[in-house]
Amino acid sequence: MSAELLVETRDGVEIVTLNRPDKLNAMSAGLIAELDAYFRGLQDRLDVRVVILRGAGRAFCAGLDLTPGSWPGREGEGPVQGGWRTQRAIATVMQLMRQCLQPVIALGHGAACGGGFSLLLSSDVRIGAPSLRMNAAYIKIGLGGCDMGSSYFLPRLVGASVAAEFILTGNFMGAERALQCGLVSRVVEEEALLDAGLELARDMLATAPMGLRLSKDALNRNIDAPSFEAALAIEDRQQVMLAQTQDFEEAKRAFAEKRPPEYKDR
Repeated sequence: MSAELLVETRDGVEIVTLNRPDKLNAMSAGLIAELDAYFRGLQDRLDVRVVILRGAGRAFCAGLDLTPGSWPGREGEGPVQGGWRTQRAIATVMQLMRQCLQPVIALGHGAACGGGFSLLLSSDVRIGAPSLRMNAAYIKIGLGGCDMGSSYFLPRLVGASVAAEFILTGNFMGAERALQCGLVSRVVEEEALLDAGLELARDMLATAPMGLRLSKDALNRNIDAPSFEAALAIEDRQQVMLAQTQDFEEAKRAFAEKRPPEYKDR
């Protein structure tokens, strides 16, 4: 990885740090390319079971880097073509985060604006510091507030009315309001963010590997389930599959013997 994205591995957990602190971790072409490669690569890395995503310095991510040269054009490329290429590059990262097998725990502090807000929304769990301030910044610069998945994720996470309030204004949502409406799971002091993320990751690591992966998959699919029956069908198939694994048998033995299970992902 380049210096713009730092990755630290700790026993099945990877701590991924956006590392452009001098730019408040704003999204450059290089950073987005690194995020794309990282989340794409997770599909084949079952040794990584949980991802913790955070930002270095004073902010999580201030959105798109508008500094000249941060998104170099291509020779002969028109403005629409260049804009589309940039748009799709960032949006693809959000898709890869949802598609990866590993739960993503985001640790938010400081500014999380525009695309940075969407990185939080695309994560599976969000833990915030009191300093966290999020907004759908796009509408503040003459664009629409619906971008990078905000109009998909936010209503599903906080409800239509709260989502409309923030998407239609670009107003900032602070940590306490985010906790009140369920956008973050908890608020902890900034210096305790990583410990809180690692504690939650350890709880996830205590589950069967295949069970954890399929649970993330079912949660994401059932957000869009067309009916209660369709959601049940996904759950039924998942449970029948998992009941055939060796890890399920090990879990039953461990329960009977009053000891922690030793999962083998088989």
